[in-house]
Parts: sequence; structure tokens; C-alpha cells
Amino acid sequence: MFVVYIVVTLITIVANAAEAVLNFRRAQSVIENMTEVRIPVRMLPYLGALKGAGALGLTAGLFGPRPLGVAAAAGLTLFFVCAVAVHLRTRVLHNIAFPVLFLAFAAASLALGLTRL
Repeated sequence: MFVVYIVVTLITIVANAAEAVLNFRRAQSVIENMTEVRIPVRMLPYLGALKGAGALGLTAGLFGPRPLGVAAAAGLTLFFVCAVAVHLRTRVLHNIAFPVLFLAFAAASLALGLTRL
């Protein structure tokens, strides 16, 4: 079970770190998606910071205090619950698979992290 925890958490870290970089670089695809779901583009650095902080917290939880990793996974899970809710609220469903997939990995990291405490 420990190997599954490591693999799932590493996937979550890499995915969220990559997303944070895309947010900070103001990638056109990210801007288009935010516009479509009616999130102001000025929020990009804040959303990138949240994803980056989640990735850093998960990394710290792997190598240090596990409760920090659990807290980061909980934060990312909440973040992506909100992202899915925004997609549903605005009825932008053609790309909802991305926030759902990120939510699944964050929730799995949380559940597996809780078993490691």
C-alpha cells in the first residue's frame, strides 16, 4: 500500500506543479478556460500559488511531517471540488474531465495519506 501512496502522491505533485507553472506563465489554454468558466484572469497568480503550495506541501509530506502532506492533499481536494463546481455551475462540461481527474488524484492522495498517519 505504501508504494501506491508514493505513486499517487507523486502523480498529484507533478500534475499540480505543472499546472502552477502554466498559471504563472499565463498559458493561452488556461486563460481560455478561465474565461469560459467566468473566472477573472487576474486570479491566475493566486490559483497558481494554491496549486504550487499544494504540490510543495505534498512533497514535504513525503519526506517530512506527514500531517503537512495530508493538509496539502485536503487543500487540493477542496480546490478541485470548487473547480468542478464552477464547471457545473457554468455548464462548461466539454473539459470537465481535467478538474475531475485532478480531484480524483488529490482525494486519493488525501485518503492514502490519512492511512499513513
